Amino acid sequence: MHYWLMKSEPDVFGIDHLAERPRQTEPWDGVRNYQARNMMRDQMQVGDLAFFYHSNTKPPGIVGIVEISRAGYPDHTAFDPNDPHYDPKSDPDNPRWFMVDVTLQRRLARKITLDELKTRPELAEMRLVQKGNRLSVMPVEPDEWQAILALENKSVFP
Repeated sequence: MHYWLMKSEPDVFGIDHLAERPRQTEPWDGVRNYQARNMMRDQMQVGDLAFFYHSNTKPPGIVGIVEISRAGYPDHTAFDPNDPHYDPKSDPDNPRWFMVDVTLQRRLARKITLDELKTRPELAEMRLVQKGNRLSVMPVEPDEWQAILALENKSVFP
């Protein structure tokens, strides 16, 4: 099993939206970065777990856990000229963009903020806290996964 972190803006598609979907499952579509696409297409497998991260909000942070419930397949939004994620250079016979399906496993007991993650020495090498890392999908090492889960029920106040 692999661990991941997947970012989404809560006003576009947040954990509340996922919770309202049938079977709490939804395609993770619209990713238009080649590195993130490669991870979804080539590495994510059914059963992998990912942190659901709310980005572009105050404060940003991890709000839940999702399971990859369908491995990478072509992102159909790239072929639809009426979709905001349309890519005229993507061809259904040779797709450029891929997506996975995610299923909500659970919400976290509290949001674990980016600022809090940055203060943890055991997470200093995590891609999320590195300067300039803006990927919407990124791997999480098993020790980082466990360290973040350990923070869930800790108070943020000393």
